Amino acid sequence: MSAKRYENNAAIRRSRRVRSRVKASGRLRLSVFRSARHIYAQVIDDAEGKTLVSASSLDKEIENGGNSTGAESVGKLLGERAVKAGLEVVAFDRGSYPYHGRVKSLAEGARAAGLKF
Repeated sequence: MSAKRYENNAAIRRSRRVRSRVKASGRLRLSVFRSARHIYAQVIDDAEGKTLVSASSLDKEIENGGNSTGAESVGKLLGERAVKAGLEVVAFDRGSYPYHGRVKSLAEGARAAGLKF
C-alpha cells in the first residue's frame, strides 16, 4: 500500500483526529483497542509515554470477554484499578471506532467505577 493511500484511509484520519483532540486536552488518555474477539483498554500518560493502568478481556477476573457485558466488565475493572492508583479524570480515546456497542459499554463501565471523562 502506498503512503498516500495509507494517509487517505478514513480510519487512520479518524483516529488521528480523535487522538489530536484528546492530547490537546492535556489529560491522561484512556485508549481503547477492539479486536474481533477481545477488547483492551489502558490509561496512558502522554507526557512521559507510559501506560499507567491497563485491563483487557483476557484478564482472569473477566468471564465473558468478547461481548458488550464483557466490555463493561473490562471498563469497571480498569476504572477500579485507575481509582486505586489515584487517577480520576481522563480523556476517552476511542481511536477509529464509533462510540457504539462494546466501546460504549466499556466507557459506561469505567464511569460506573468512578472515572470521569
